[in-house]
Amino acid sequence: MELSGLVRALRLEEPPDGAQPPPALPPAEQVLLQIGQRLSEGGGRAPKAALVRDLAALVEAADCRWLLGGLSPAAVGELVAALNGYAAPPKQEQDAADLPSKDSAYAAAAERAADVGSVFLHLLAKLEAARTQEALGVPVVSPILGRVMGPIYIFAATHVVERPWTNARSQAVAEELLALLVRAAGCGSVAEFLRGKNEDEEGRFAAVMGLLKQELNKDTWKRNPATKFVFSWTLPHVTRPWLSHYLERVLPPSLLISDDYQEENKILGVRCLHHIVLNVVRDLRNRSLFWVLLEGRVGPCPPLCGGESSNPSPAGTCFVLALYLPPQRVPLPVGRLGILIARHLKRLERVILGYLEVCDGPEEEARLGILETLQCTIEHAWPRMPCRLPVLLPALLKMIWDVHTDQGSTPEPVKASLLQGATECLILLDRCSEGRVKVLLEGVYSSCEESRVRECKADRCSPCFLYSKIYFFY
Repeated sequence: MELSGLVRALRLEEPPDGAQPPPALPPAEQVLLQIGQRLSEGGGRAPKAALVRDLAALVEAADCRWLLGGLSPAAVGELVAALNGYAAPPKQEQDAADLPSKDSAYAAAAERAADVGSVFLHLLAKLEAARTQEALGVPVVSPILGRVMGPIYIFAATHVVERPWTNARSQAVAEELLALLVRAAGCGSVAEFLRGKNEDEEGRFAAVMGLLKQELNKDTWKRNPATKFVFSWTLPHVTRPWLSHYLERVLPPSLLISDDYQEENKILGVRCLHHIVLNVVRDLRNRSLFWVLLEGRVGPCPPLCGGESSNPSPAGTCFVLALYLPPQRVPLPVGRLGILIARHLKRLERVILGYLEVCDGPEEEARLGILETLQCTIEHAWPRMPCRLPVLLPALLKMIWDVHTDQGSTPEPVKASLLQGATECLILLDRCSEGRVKVLLEGVYSSCEESRVRECKADRCSPCFLYSKIYFFY
């Protein structure tokens, strides 16, 4: 039976005058499998477009008992996969440049997506209606929903935001489909749909990532232009404490995207990594564990010496992440970058100045860590340090004075460690600036009265003693 005739039969339409009554309806599974096979075969787009529109009419007109009564989840899954393949944006070359603007191929993809979205809307509506029927109910509906929710979600996420392969119609259908999908799952939001209602309940995020995984490896992720956007749009909906359960699934694709040579992909990947840091690293208690996890997936981040590279390294990604971490308790991983730390000096300088200004409690872990970071930065990027002397020198001197005059609860050994670290930074700055630090400190040291100098020399933690140590270092 032709699909149009089947639709008329399902709508109980009278056949034209003189025509024979329609034969008994074939099983729904047989019909849907045949449609899926025709969609997966080669051939022109126009016949397939008509087929999809007829399929939407068929699902809309079908009685729930005929459509779902003898339908297996596997058959529905195959049909949904075929529809997703038909509506997918055109593939592109692995090393293609930025996405092209709207063209005929993408415009056609948007129209196909709108038609496919209509089929999915009618299917979910039938599944909702079937819940209330005694002959069907939850035992039939739940397995089918479990099979199709992931693929339908990916379809909706592909088209819900304006992209080159969307138009107003496809976006509206995707938005309606996403809302219906969330409701069919018994959830109140997309975030709840993905992560679950509570920490003990598993949502659909694992299923979604399982479907995306085959498209998110180094050989395929650029061929499907929608995949990275689906991933980056989905990830922010999963927050702490749920995201920590999926770290092994979300970290590799985030690194893969951030390590690309295209600026758009770098930004997209770093945003994903930033979300992971904010929602996972806090749960690890010690951020050094994060670097262990990171290196376990991308390999060690060795120091990079000499040479220029147009591609960001894992070490570069590690360091960019560190610059945007919440307050550090460990030194930043400067040593992994070597001389290439010079690429990040502008941002790093702001981070260093911010940490030097703020007391971090009795143990002063943040200040001690940032002083170690500054020492390592000076050692690796010493040719770029003299021009930063007017900024770094006052910050270090102010910190020295603040520590010396602090009457709080900071233990004396901690004060001594801070002052020692600051002194070593000043000595390194003096070396790489050919003695400019000594020249600048000469006025400070000589302005002290002789009796005050003797008093300061007795106090090995006083600023004057430290200045004299730097001044007479050679």
